[in-house]
Amino acid sequence: SVLQPLDFERKRQYSLRIQVENSHLNPRFFSVGPFRDEATIKIVVEDVDEPPLFERASYVMEVKEDAARNTAIGSVSASDPDDKNSLVRYSIDRRTDMDRMFNVHAGNGSVFILRELDREENAWHNISVIATEFNNPRQVSRVPVYIRVLDVNDNAPTFATNYETFVCENAKANQRIQTVSATDPDDPLGGHRFFFSLAQEAAGKANFSVRDNKDNTAWILTRRNSYNSLQMSIYHVPVVISDGVFPMQSSTNTLTVRVCSCDREGNMKLCNAEALTARAGLSTGALVAILLCVIILLMIVVLFAALRRQRKKEPLIISKEDVRDNVVSYNDEGGGEEDTQAFDIGTLRNPEAIEESKQRRDIVPETFFPPVRRPVLPPIRDHNGDVRDFINQRLQDNDSDPTAPPYDSLATYAYEGTGSVAESLSSLESVTTEGDQDYNYLSEWGPRFKKLADMYGGDDSDRDS
Repeated sequence: SVLQPLDFERKRQYSLRIQVENSHLNPRFFSVGPFRDEATIKIVVEDVDEPPLFERASYVMEVKEDAARNTAIGSVSASDPDDKNSLVRYSIDRRTDMDRMFNVHAGNGSVFILRELDREENAWHNISVIATEFNNPRQVSRVPVYIRVLDVNDNAPTFATNYETFVCENAKANQRIQTVSATDPDDPLGGHRFFFSLAQEAAGKANFSVRDNKDNTAWILTRRNSYNSLQMSIYHVPVVISDGVFPMQSSTNTLTVRVCSCDREGNMKLCNAEALTARAGLSTGALVAILLCVIILLMIVVLFAALRRQRKKEPLIISKEDVRDNVVSYNDEGGGEEDTQAFDIGTLRNPEAIEESKQRRDIVPETFFPPVRRPVLPPIRDHNGDVRDFINQRLQDNDSDPTAPPYDSLATYAYEGTGSVAESLSSLESVTTEGDQDYNYLSEWGPRFKKLADMYGGDDSDRDS
């Protein structure tokens, strides 16, 4: 078995001598001879294509944050450990350099920057460089590269925080009202050293002064006695802060000082607008309370008006404009009835729509065909005359009907016609008695109707008896 890694390029062949012997010997066979043997084994190491090998396990590079683009910051080196010594191509794993800040030369492994660096934003960049065999791209190796960005004094110092400064109206000259300090994102080797001063444009007419304490702090002092909030309620003090590192950076920071009314111990009571409203007899809290009361009253008035409007609103069920009151009544019986003379549906109609002079639409007007008994007549071939008169009469009635719908409608009329041998077949419309009927014609219909002729065709005396 292999105890250590093998390297074909360093040693390609190994020769071993192996001895074997019997560990349990029988004393009876000691005289036979030695119970061991030896053999020589030759081991040949075969070549395997290996990925490129970097000279170092990792690389550390440094670059100043003000370096220009395309500036080389270092290089990496890798080679093919195989005998064929294939060329190596370099590249950067973009998963480790999402912002594409760096790049590497594919041939010689030089690393250079692509974008401007900022140490205050990111002081270290950790990327990976990939080495790939030119003849076999599947053979790949990686090496981490740590890039440190060196500091350059390129930021000016500013106030360490937003100061809320006030001065009492009864303040005295040279009285300290605020202690200020500074901060700088740069990191010089010897530490920070800040200098404070009053801006030159405000030095001549300044109401305050700046005293540098030589310990990276400064005092803001008054330059006169008493301040009046009615004349000036807010003062702006421009303070210049600079650092002591080359190249020197400086900035002007404005300190806002409010004039307040204080007690004898110098404790603030009211400032700026609060002091003005206090002189008028109202405070900010009182103004806010009054405003809330006005808003609540307005909401109550609006709610009351909405309730009254809803109470006065006419119910929808009795509204004159309700479209559900437009109901159309149809008094027609409809088609499909063969004989409707025996039943008058006028009793089911709307009483308001009943007219005395209006005739039924489903029976023959008496003016054309009066109900007179007619003898048995031979069949008439043409019955169109009475039907035509019936339809014309009903059409005229429908056109002159004031209760008819004001739009086109379908009126169906069922008419039995005239010339029927049996007259009307309706048993409901029988207006005569059985004695008035003449059934003598049954005897003329043949033997099949003889029984009926004997029953109904006889004399009245026979039937009475």
